[in-house]
Amino acid sequence: MKLIKHLANLGYGSRKEVQKLLRMGAFTDTAGKRLDENTGIAHADIRYKGRPLDPNFGMVLMLNKPTGYVCSLKDRGNLVYELLPSRFAERKPVLSTIGRLDSDTSGLLLFTDDGDYLHKIISPKNHVAKIYEVTCARPLEPHYGEVFASGTLILESEKDALKTAFLEVTGEKTARLTLYEGRYHQVRRMFAAVGNHVEALHRAQMGDLTLGELAPGKWRLLDQAEAQGLLKS
Repeated sequence: MKLIKHLANLGYGSRKEVQKLLRMGAFTDTAGKRLDENTGIAHADIRYKGRPLDPNFGMVLMLNKPTGYVCSLKDRGNLVYELLPSRFAERKPVLSTIGRLDSDTSGLLLFTDDGDYLHKIISPKNHVAKIYEVTCARPLEPHYGEVFASGTLILESEKDALKTAFLEVTGEKTARLTLYEGRYHQVRRMFAAVGNHVEALHRAQMGDLTLGELAPGKWRLLDQAEAQGLLKS
């Protein structure tokens, strides 16, 4: 790929804007030598105003999503992309969320520009566990776990039963719920189906991947081992 197209696809501007930045000397090599549009150079050796470029294509990043943000590029209100560098929203191919968390749900949210990887993670066939911390409005009943694990629960307006899910009660009104699929508002609808209401919801883990010390509103890149580990967990 030509340098101008590569930089434009990374979100540094339109091709004309990138061409202007090149003429201004904004892009250099590691020794500080100016680049031109015909320069052949590896991504890792390019500097923008003295700093390394944004991550190359095929990246996977993790965000600790706060409540109040929507997983969209176009909806109104606070968007999760506002928590990332502004250029990330302009990348081509698009940097997409791997599944979604609704506005009232916090926690682990992944992004990638690798479509094949995205589909592997969200596919129920790959059994990537998603673990949620749930706080309900009313005390949890003993039969909830049996219902969720039965593989026979059918949500309102759907025809197919949910896959087996596992409930670990952690308090009178709190629990950890492990799912292997991701239907629309699934956790909230599951508790509604057994007569309760979810007041707070937080995704704490996917596969073996946890948020660790990542603070709400912050993000970090996953290394290759972490990204591929999700498919093996």
